[in-house]
Amino acid sequence: MNVLIADDHDLVKDIIAAYLQSDGQTRVDTASTLGGAIDLIRDKGPYDVVLLDYTMPGMNGLEGMKRARAANSDRPVGLISGTADSAVAEAALAKGAAGFLPKTMPAGALISAVRFMAAGEVFVDDDFMAQQAGAAARPALPKLSKREEQVLEGLTQGLANKEIARNLGLQEVTVKLHVRTLCRKLSARNRTHAAMIAKERGFF
Repeated sequence: MNVLIADDHDLVKDIIAAYLQSDGQTRVDTASTLGGAIDLIRDKGPYDVVLLDYTMPGMNGLEGMKRARAANSDRPVGLISGTADSAVAEAALAKGAAGFLPKTMPAGALISAVRFMAAGEVFVDDDFMAQQAGAAARPALPKLSKREEQVLEGLTQGLANKEIARNLGLQEVTVKLHVRTLCRKLSARNRTHAAMIAKERGFF
């Protein structure tokens, strides 16, 4: 997997790069400005995933993400930030971001999120969004993506993550992320509870 990280904070950038490269299968390039990121995309891209710091030089809000997506042949471009709120995250996702990653994410979760985006999925940190918007803002019957519905259906059938992944042509880690998101959206304690809720609410 080839990843580009663009952030003007060298420490943050280097730490994220080190985490991603620790699996021995990920190559990471870095930049400190949007202009530098665009140059790398044109020289070495397109990348499987591009991560842009929302406030680094040249970004101009979400305009920078738009430029990076165009340069990266519309392949996944996500945002990372330590200051942006849920409104920025929602706007970015609405404009085609592959994900929004708060810099407070644990290393393991960040690595999984990047792989998730590389697989063509959209990553949202539900904990971050809930903390920002308040748990009361969550709908009683959450809106699920098509992929989440497919994974949830697999749960109601009693399938293991590996079986669901095989049936849907996904990586098992991708299914695990979907299960985690489903549990949060449904306020379920675990995958079994999520399946029970789905059946009780007549999802299937």
